[in-house]
Amino acid sequence: MRTTSTPTHCPYCALQCGMNLSPLPSGGVEVTERADFPVNRGALCGKGRTAPAVLSSRVRLTSPLVRSEGTLVPATWDEALDRIAEGLRRTRTEHGPDACGVFGGGGLTNEKAYTLGKFARIVLGTSQIDYNGRFCMSSAAAAGMKAFGLDRGLPFPLEDIPRTGCVILVGSNLAETMPPALRYFNELRENGGTLIVVDPRRTRTAEQADLHLAPRPGTDLALALGLLHLVVAEGRTDEAYIQERTSGWEEARAAAMAHWPEYVERITGVSVPQLREAVRMFCEPESAMVLTARGPEQQSKGTDTVGAWINLCLATGRPGRPLSGYGCLTGQGNGQGGREHGQKADQLPGYRKLDDPEARRHVAEVWGVDPDSLPGPGRSAYELLDALGTDIRALLLMGSNPVVSAPRAAHIEDRIRSLDFLAVCDVVLSETAALADVVLPVTQWAEETGTTTNLEGRVLLRRQAITPPDGVHSDLHVLHELAARLDVEEGLEKGFPTDPEEVFDELRRASAGGTADYSGITYRRLAEENGVFWPCPAGGDGGSGHREDASPDAPPYAFPDVHPGTPRLFLDRFATEDGRARFVPVSHRAIAEEPDDEYPVLLTTGRVVAQYQSGAQTRRVDELNAAAPGPFVELHPRLAERLGAAEGDPVAVVSRRGRAVAPARITRAIRPDTVFMPFHWPGEGRANTLTNPALDPTSCMPEFKACAVRLETVRD
Repeated sequence: MRTTSTPTHCPYCALQCGMNLSPLPSGGVEVTERADFPVNRGALCGKGRTAPAVLSSRVRLTSPLVRSEGTLVPATWDEALDRIAEGLRRTRTEHGPDACGVFGGGGLTNEKAYTLGKFARIVLGTSQIDYNGRFCMSSAAAAGMKAFGLDRGLPFPLEDIPRTGCVILVGSNLAETMPPALRYFNELRENGGTLIVVDPRRTRTAEQADLHLAPRPGTDLALALGLLHLVVAEGRTDEAYIQERTSGWEEARAAAMAHWPEYVERITGVSVPQLREAVRMFCEPESAMVLTARGPEQQSKGTDTVGAWINLCLATGRPGRPLSGYGCLTGQGNGQGGREHGQKADQLPGYRKLDDPEARRHVAEVWGVDPDSLPGPGRSAYELLDALGTDIRALLLMGSNPVVSAPRAAHIEDRIRSLDFLAVCDVVLSETAALADVVLPVTQWAEETGTTTNLEGRVLLRRQAITPPDGVHSDLHVLHELAARLDVEEGLEKGFPTDPEEVFDELRRASAGGTADYSGITYRRLAEENGVFWPCPAGGDGGSGHREDASPDAPPYAFPDVHPGTPRLFLDRFATEDGRARFVPVSHRAIAEEPDDEYPVLLTTGRVVAQYQSGAQTRRVDELNAAAPGPFVELHPRLAERLGAAEGDPVAVVSRRGRAVAPARITRAIRPDTVFMPFHWPGEGRANTLTNPALDPTSCMPEFKACAVRLETVRD
């Protein structure tokens, strides 16, 4: 145990708030304020403040478990690792390498994500790897790549938000999902700027807005197109910017002009006067931003929806100008870095495309393998999970709980149960881990050192503060030991070091020259600075074309001989071949499953402030459970009256995929045609039993945010 405070970062959302961990006289640690970190400036939500509770051996795993006669029982590490190696080897021998699947998580450090992708491709030789971050911001990533040639959650630091003129916040309830970030929007309004919130519910965030637009779930695309139509009709486009810095405007304009205001009002339920007011508020200031989150992204048309909001920004000359542009509020703690370095089915480290011959050559050289030996792109997350027990017979899973978090969750639970072999590495015995043949207890945030990349593209160093319990090892140790046991090649485990800094140095080489270039970032720099923004080539600008420096009043740079990092992207040019941003023409289309006579109501899902993601960790914290003890169904009083339900009555929500039951929470903060359920709980209140796995054709994002349901009263 250290005797002094350790500066580190929260294990939860993509803010990656700074905190200090201070030792307690009785043992363990407590969270104390770290005011020097610019993202949260000392502020923490309840989840961050209580994070040390999950370090307790009372709630976490401390011994490997293996299944014996249908029951998980304690085992030694050697026994457990041998069992995993044998399960994977047998599957690969009998059914081929693609019968072995790997599923990762957006909470894994960059080092773990990188090593997991490398392990899948050169030890198992499988193409079947993806991660739960696919369910987070893949639609925004795809739209950003189309428009800008680069995907980074925010192309500017959070500190720019209070200084802009207007922000349109689409589908984010950050007052509950990222509470410390709300201060930026409060400061925006204090500085004279305005906030427009787009959400079907009048959330705690919407309560802070100057204008709240409450569209019908799944109609954000039509809403954005309607706003762009009005921008054109009212002569508010920035023609000089469009001509100098973009391409494809004529086609995008023609598509938008088919969405006249009255038509959009019928689709969305947002009135024409509100549409006009939103356009006025967004266009009149010199600077403005659009920020999207899961609301518009978690749809079967999520890429087009985000693309429509980007088109609105481009038409008004916002991206690539100071205090302006488009950004995505990443959700998971390392959702950004987790997809940059090899967990996604189609990507190699550095955000390189797996089907690019030059990318394969570069990464294969770093790994010391033949480029032709690397498998091609595999299935996306839901498609991989859906193939379990058929094409994919064995699964290695790290840091994810799809039994609760995946769409059509009852079906995915059945697929997981049908596997020949399942191995899970986790901190706690999650609902998915409880189904495994082998469970390995692994270290967590305060017990290990590693890097994460927050929603700004700021690479951060989490420092080890305490020693893990006996019987607990890191995920890097697991992959090192499995590489040795699977003996594809003698000495292969040497390519899987257990020291995170050694792994990061290899990641730097693998990412060099890629879109997400980390080659100029070192642990020393991260220890001395409050993070480094990528791209950060090793010296100069590396030809990246993205070396737009920080604000003129930034403090003297600590490492003058190396690249300072890139807090603000696109100020000189976009990351496309010609340096221009690209309009992508899109048109409104319906969600995959519209309400009908049998299922007349829309369901949308989301989070509450006291729980996080599938709840595997936060549901083990007493204080958080007291604040949010279980699921609920939020419905409007008119809908509750038609149903005959009172506050607290059990209500069944039924979709074509299953049935969930939870107490009614009656409020005028939601549309009368919509119900809301949080998705943090398993069992009969599992919201993802109901959700629709219809996939976006570009991003393969499932349609979590809108599906047709009916409501039933539940009688004893």
